[in-house]
Amino acid sequence: METVVLIIHLMIAVALVIMVLLQKSEGGALGIGGGGGGFMSGRGAADAMTSITAGLAAAFFVTSITLTIMSGSAKTPGSITDNLGSSTGKGGIKPITGNGTGILDKLSPPKAPASPAPIVPPK
Repeated sequence: METVVLIIHLMIAVALVIMVLLQKSEGGALGIGGGGGGFMSGRGAADAMTSITAGLAAAFFVTSITLTIMSGSAKTPGSITDNLGSSTGKGGIKPITGNGTGILDKLSPPKAPASPAPIVPPK
């Protein structure tokens, strides 16, 4: 169910961006936009686009709140300190203990052998 709401949310977000970009600029912000006739001209088209944009914005807020509620009810909140007493942390990774058995000790480069193997000539 959460996936369906998320897909609807993304579709609404894309439609909202498109509707905002299609609208004619009413202000003279830095001299861009506005100008002569646009893609849709006339006051009736502007009113329709404004109401569609307002509806999409309301739908965006509703799906945002719905996704927040759905994600919060699916899990119980946890703390990072819950795993301090256990021998392994989340995912089976041992904590750093300083005795050579931690995860960082596995990242150290391998040690070179003490002496090279003798070279035996073929007979």
